[in-house]
Amino acid sequence: MLDRLQYVKQRFDEISDLIIQPDVIADQKRYIQLNKEYKDLKALVEKRDEYIILEGNITEANEIIADGSDAEMVEMAKMQLDEAKERLPQLEEEIKFMLIPKDPEDAKNVMVEIRAGTGGDEASIFAGDLYRMYTKYCESKGWRTSVVDMNEGTSGGFKEIIFEVTGEDVYGTMKYEAGVHRVQRVPQTETQGRVHTSAATVMVLPEAEEFDVQIDMNDVRVDFFCSSGPGGQSVNTTKSAVRLTHIPTGLVAQCQDQKSQHKNKDKALEVLRSRLYEMELAKKEAEDASKRTSQVSSGDRSAKIRTYNYAQGRVTDHRIGLTLYDLGNIMNGDIHKIVDELQLVANTEKLKETEVF
Repeated sequence: MLDRLQYVKQRFDEISDLIIQPDVIADQKRYIQLNKEYKDLKALVEKRDEYIILEGNITEANEIIADGSDAEMVEMAKMQLDEAKERLPQLEEEIKFMLIPKDPEDAKNVMVEIRAGTGGDEASIFAGDLYRMYTKYCESKGWRTSVVDMNEGTSGGFKEIIFEVTGEDVYGTMKYEAGVHRVQRVPQTETQGRVHTSAATVMVLPEAEEFDVQIDMNDVRVDFFCSSGPGGQSVNTTKSAVRLTHIPTGLVAQCQDQKSQHKNKDKALEVLRSRLYEMELAKKEAEDASKRTSQVSSGDRSAKIRTYNYAQGRVTDHRIGLTLYDLGNIMNGDIHKIVDELQLVANTEKLKETEVF
């Protein structure tokens, strides 16, 4: 393991020198990429240092025990040896997972799109519940959320809502939420007390930078229209909302959340860029899918991934067969256990594929 970690240390030292070079600092794209790599490698180098110290402690303890001349020192050495031997296998597992090649998209911010599916008004209400769940979760992670566009449901919730999430390693965490979410409960409008099944679709798009996707504005039709919804008189009287149509692909993005037409156009362009980027990623995932069969996929939008059953207080993630009877807290944003389990399964599969050791 130390041989592999030595390469990591060499690369870390190399990047430490590079990120202070004026020509690297001037190249923003390269500078950002190297800083991200520096941060990832720094965590590994710290684990490497801990590994070296543990191995040194084991060697030192064995020498003291073998010498046996000082009973008190031997007793202390045995304790040190037990502690080091207990920690070493845990540390090796941590390092193995950290050595799995990371998806370069994982560090990106995201655009999340939640759309009501089957179930009419109840589906819109559920879409609103999911939006609240995700915003609470993002808040607990220290991430920032901002609404880009929304279309409210007639009885509450949203027919569609698009929001941006910015923070650290957002896509790597949120990407497994993409798919169909199903709810089973008695709707507010149901008088007979019958349980209905409704659904909402979640899409998670990695936010594309300008250098990721180049858009020729000659290929984009720009339409301005009056915003709808809350926001005062100016919202409905000024054409501040913006709709962009990418003619070659037919993709449409719009934003009406900002009062400024210019800001709405910038936000809509971010959404359009992310959707074009996601199209390319989807093609790549389709190619990769033929090479492996992963339980946890972020690519299939039509797959039913999770059921929220209110009668039983149960949430089931169908991809990994995980069931938790903690629906109240989960709908209040406490989805950490589900996310952690999904990441663990995905990383375990990657570990088998890469055969790091």
